[in-house]
Amino acid sequence: MPTKMGMISLTPFTLLRYTLSVALLAFSIAIVVALIFTGNTRVARDANPWVALIVTAIAIIWLSMIEGEQASLVGLPPVDPDLYKDSHPITYKVAALAFRGDNLDRYLMGRQFMVLLVVFVIGQCTSPLDPTVDVLGLPSGVKFVFLDIGLATIVFTCVLGQLTTQVNASHCMIDFANNYFALFTLYVAMTIEFTGVMHSAYLIQNILAAVSGKPIQSNEPPKTGFTFAFFWGRVIMSLAILGFCVTVVLYALLNGYTSVSVKYPSISPPLAVVLLFFFMSVVGCLEGMQIAFFAVAKIPASERGSGVLARRLAISCSAGMDRTCQAS
Repeated sequence: MPTKMGMISLTPFTLLRYTLSVALLAFSIAIVVALIFTGNTRVARDANPWVALIVTAIAIIWLSMIEGEQASLVGLPPVDPDLYKDSHPITYKVAALAFRGDNLDRYLMGRQFMVLLVVFVIGQCTSPLDPTVDVLGLPSGVKFVFLDIGLATIVFTCVLGQLTTQVNASHCMIDFANNYFALFTLYVAMTIEFTGVMHSAYLIQNILAAVSGKPIQSNEPPKTGFTFAFFWGRVIMSLAILGFCVTVVLYALLNGYTSVSVKYPSISPPLAVVLLFFFMSVVGCLEGMQIAFFAVAKIPASERGSGVLARRLAISCSAGMDRTCQAS
């Protein structure tokens, strides 16, 4: 008979998975910390191993807030703010700002930039410069998988910086956002969006809306005058930035100036370009599905539309989130 812990049936297989997961997380943290103190990462080499370690810890903590707040804010709209106005005043402030007009969309866009920036910083602190340097006396194969490929960084970043807070925030939405750290993160995300660096995404949104024949739903009046000019001016600026970045990246890939050519010479430059766009497409789909799942899980079944595949995904998503709630 399985042992009960709360509402979870702890079968031997479940306990084995938990044990292996915790062991993998502990090993990943240990090997990355050991790598940092060899001075074999960019930040550890150029600054100091302690600086690299502290920056990594801060980045993981902030990433956990960024990811958790997304789960909280995407699921909160159906909840009446009056229910938590007095018990969770900071959450009320966060929700009042995030749900004003189209601010939630602005937050999600700024938040995406923050995630990539933080993950990039973590990579600079934890990625090895020389894969041949000894780390805890580990075999070269283990170092290749966990350090060179980056499995160790992926594991502790996902578990500590993303999944843990997403899982809990999606079910404890009001509690999670009831702090000034969440409010600060919201302001930072919206400030990033205001700069217009990523406004080219809005152009793609408008194109897809026109092609599909489905108008964009907005909580704000149509843009006119200065607001219209300021918005599209930032779109043009964003397109220029995007075009420059794409040109630089493609030039580097095609001329072998990236780490892919150095670490994996068997991958030809054209193949590296194909892989770049393939993985960007996968990440884009996953990010969009994540937002959709968080939102759909909080919508009553009767309001989820009539699409067969969409309804099946929604049912599976809700069932999975219920099991996750029990586990958390």
